[in-house]
Amino acid sequence: MNSVKSMMSVHPQGEPATAQALAACIEAAFACAQACDACADACAAEESTLGLRTCLRRTQDCADLCMTTGRFLSRLTDVDGNLLKTILMACRDFCSTCAMECEKHADVYAYCRMAAEACRRCEQACQDLLPRPF
Repeated sequence: MNSVKSMMSVHPQGEPATAQALAACIEAAFACAQACDACADACAAEESTLGLRTCLRRTQDCADLCMTTGRFLSRLTDVDGNLLKTILMACRDFCSTCAMECEKHADVYAYCRMAAEACRRCEQACQDLLPRPF
C-alpha cells in the first residue's frame, strides 16, 4: 500500500470506501503540479518563448491549483463537501485546459507532452472522485 493511501485509510475522519480514489487523486495532483512546474521552466528556457507564452502561463497556473488541490484533499477533518466538489471541478477544468494547450506543442517539445499526460491523469482522477460522497 502506498503512503498516501495508507495515510488516508488510517485517518480518523477517513472513509475506507474512498481512500483509494482519494489517494489516487492526491498523487495525480502532486505529480501534475511537478510536471507542470517543470514544463513551465523548460518553456522559459527555450531560446524563443514567444510561441510558448500561453503554455508557460497555463502550466504555472495548473501547477499552483494542483498543489493546492493535493493539499486540500489531504485534510479530512471537517470537510465541506461543497467546497471539496468546487476545488475538484476547478482542478479538473484547469487540467483539461492546460492539457489542451500543452498538446499543441507536444510533437515538438517532450516536456509539453509529458505535462499534458500528467494533466490528463489528474483531470481523470478529479473526475473519478467527484461522484463520491464527502
